[in-house]
Amino acid sequence: MKNNSSSQKNQTYNESSAPNAQSKANKTTSGNNSGKSIKDVFEEELKDLYGAEKQLIKALPKIIDAAYSEELRDALSDHLEETQEQAKRIEKIFGMLGMDRESKKCKAMEGLIEESYSIIEDFEEGVVRDCALIIGAQKIEHYEIAAYGSLCELAEVMGKHRVAELFDESLEEEEKADRLLTEIAETVNNYALEEAEEINM
Repeated sequence: MKNNSSSQKNQTYNESSAPNAQSKANKTTSGNNSGKSIKDVFEEELKDLYGAEKQLIKALPKIIDAAYSEELRDALSDHLEETQEQAKRIEKIFGMLGMDRESKKCKAMEGLIEESYSIIEDFEEGVVRDCALIIGAQKIEHYEIAAYGSLCELAEVMGKHRVAELFDESLEEEEKADRLLTEIAETVNNYALEEAEEINM
């Protein structure tokens, strides 16, 4: 009797699982017929990144002017020049791929820039504002690192190795800028802490 019961359970399981397997197969087939491909993902992300860099180029001068530390101003000014070169690299990639030079408004970058503008409004000029500005700037760097790293990987997978090399150049610049901001933050944060302690004395 136990063997019959076990057999019935297995039969029930197999019958119930068959429709699920078919359903998954239908979903997979439906997904493959959606008309979108990895190429579409790549092109949309490229347009988004181009838009992000153009938005940042427009926003950085205001952030630079708001910085109190000369070291921070210099770092942000250098990165503005790098960002301009990165935008040119993207334009070169558009040409290499035979794509129109088209940018898409990057909502993520828009939010990060607005956050930096809010810092400028909320804090008076000084080391405390610089402390907050560095946090905002590093959030921007981390977004760019993620974007360039992801597109670099996609380009490699798609066999576009020269394009991947150009993305990697920008990725290295972003990582270097992020490390520099971390170094500057160590000094700025200490000054901000000392200022707070003096106020509380």
